[in-house]
Amino acid sequence: MDHSIKIRTSFVFFIFIVLYGLLIFNLYIVQIKQQSFFSSLAERQYNVSLEISPPRGLIYDRTGTRPLAINKEIYSAFLVPKSMETAEHTLMFLQKNFPHAAERFEKNTEPNFFYIKRRLSDAEKKLIEDSNISDIKIVKEAGRFYPCPFVGTIVGMTNIDNVGITGIELLFNDKLSGSPEKVSLEKDARSNQFYFKKSTKEEGISSLPIKLTIDSDLQFLAVEEAKECLEKFGFKEVSAVIINPDNGEILALVSLPDFDPNDISNVDVESIKNRTISNVYELGSVMKVFVSLAALEEGVIRPDDIIDCGGSKNVKIDGINLSTTIALGKATFAEVVQNSNNIGMAFVGKKLGEKLYDHYTRVGFGEKTNIPLPGEQSGFVNPPNNWSKRSPVSLSFGYEITGSLLQLAKAFCIVANGGYKVHPKLILTENPVENKKEKLYSDQSISEIRDILEKTILQGTAVKAKINGYKVMGKTGTANMVVNGKYDVTKNRYAFCGIVEKGDYRRVIVTFAKEPEVKQKLFAANTVAPLFEKIAEKLLIHDRVI
Repeated sequence: MDHSIKIRTSFVFFIFIVLYGLLIFNLYIVQIKQQSFFSSLAERQYNVSLEISPPRGLIYDRTGTRPLAINKEIYSAFLVPKSMETAEHTLMFLQKNFPHAAERFEKNTEPNFFYIKRRLSDAEKKLIEDSNISDIKIVKEAGRFYPCPFVGTIVGMTNIDNVGITGIELLFNDKLSGSPEKVSLEKDARSNQFYFKKSTKEEGISSLPIKLTIDSDLQFLAVEEAKECLEKFGFKEVSAVIINPDNGEILALVSLPDFDPNDISNVDVESIKNRTISNVYELGSVMKVFVSLAALEEGVIRPDDIIDCGGSKNVKIDGINLSTTIALGKATFAEVVQNSNNIGMAFVGKKLGEKLYDHYTRVGFGEKTNIPLPGEQSGFVNPPNNWSKRSPVSLSFGYEITGSLLQLAKAFCIVANGGYKVHPKLILTENPVENKKEKLYSDQSISEIRDILEKTILQGTAVKAKINGYKVMGKTGTANMVVNGKYDVTKNRYAFCGIVEKGDYRRVIVTFAKEPEVKQKLFAANTVAPLFEKIAEKLLIHDRVI
């Protein structure tokens, strides 16, 4: 009996020792050998990592007080397919109120998440909330609102994920977005997060605001006048540029038709573009300004030199057929420019020869202005090694050369500011770096071309750009468009570039339009020259120049 008790006791003790040994072994495995595994498991169960993005930087006009792009809360609707409790009822609701979402849902293969619609309207949000369908959830997201939609082609817009996709929003996306702060939070078994136990794992970078050189008031005024011009003549496009020729600051960049960045449901590619930089054109007679400036600088002609323009609208020179709108006989060079006579300008172009190319490129044609907007084109100046017999003639009145409206404005700034090169600016900096001024043309050449352009307003082709009490200088340009490889005299572009001055105040304004619907005979003189005058008058009132 005693022996049996001893055996049982020994067996129990042995079992206890074995179990104790297994416990020690398991503790060794858990706490020592697999410590990192279980620590990692606990970390995942009780800690959560989050990325907290900073609010997107705002975009302001030149005043720094008028926002052009601000942040707003937007709402999106979603559901989790695998957790739906009233699938049939939910689908019926979608078919009735969100038919596109219903179609997508019927083809959906993702069980964990399905967006019904992002960026809900207020009415759609209320509709979902009033439905009391538990399967449909509403989530708050970050979005963008544009208080001044008439700057849409400049400011651009963000996509559904609040990432810039056009304009300033695209080009400065990293600066406007910043980078998220990565943090670690503790949570309990019910996944409640304790922010008071937050620890930062990686510092983020704050987003930064951007201030443009654009004056939102001037942009609005110019857009309104451009719209009136577009509707009056049925133009396919109307554009305008206002720039300060002394420092290159762009005050307005108008491109119509445009788009509303707050409503991108019907946006097309063309309306997103700012055509003042994205499109290049043969601009016609407005380019005679730079041919004339080149001729004066090179000393091949003086304002009072006489040119025989043939006395007809159609003349043949060296086997080249030329036509012009206003016939002249023997006239001074100044009169040739003032009356935009192609025959007289052809004579000047032939005397300049290859120097035409040198001067066109000197004032900036053929290269980008490099303002911070996507889609800028450099244009083209036909180089001498590619010339035909007609090339110097064509170049003398704005053909065989393409340029953007901002390039035209930039080049005209040289005439306005005394002959100095200017770099167009769209971003306003607090402490701008003043580059050394580069003199491109002599004071004499600039003075002579300015006198010619002032007389063009007073008694030449641009009298409708005149503003009483102010000094106005400018030049018109009407150019035929190419259709199926040939110039079509029924399809035209119209350009005007002008300077308005009083005392030390000066501004350069470019106006442009193309392809009117109206059948009457149109020229730059009776379309975009009056548009210049209207914009300039409002500009002078705005800037209190009296």
